[in-house]
Amino acid sequence: MFDIGMDEMALVAVVALIVIGPKDLPHVLRMCGRWVRKARELAGEFQRGVDDMVRETELSELKSQVEKVADTNALRREIEKSIDPTGDIARSLEAPKLEEPAASVSTEAAPSVAAPEKPPAP
Repeated sequence: MFDIGMDEMALVAVVALIVIGPKDLPHVLRMCGRWVRKARELAGEFQRGVDDMVRETELSELKSQVEKVADTNALRREIEKSIDPTGDIARSLEAPKLEEPAASVSTEAAPSVAAPEKPPAP
C-alpha cells in the first residue's frame, strides 16, 4: 500500500525504539494498530457506500431498458426502421385513396317532399 520495504521498516522500528523507549513501545504499537483498524473500517464503509450507489445506478438503467422493451410501439418502430428505413415498402402497401365523386346535383335544385296538409278540424 505504502510501498515500504524491509529496510525502511527496520529503520522506522529502530528510530521508534530509540525515541519512544522500550517501556512505552507496546502501548504505542497497540494504538497504531487501532488507528489502522479504524482507517480500514472507514475505507470499507466508504467502499460499500460507493458500491451501493453503483448498484442503484445500474438498477435504474436496467429499469429504463426494461421499460423500453415493454413498449411494443417502440419495438415496432425499431423493427420498421431497420427493415424499411426510407418508408418505401410501407407506402407501397397502403391502400389507394379513392377520390370522392363530385355532387352533380345541387341540393337547391332537388325537389322537396312536403308533408300532406291536414284538413281543418270541424
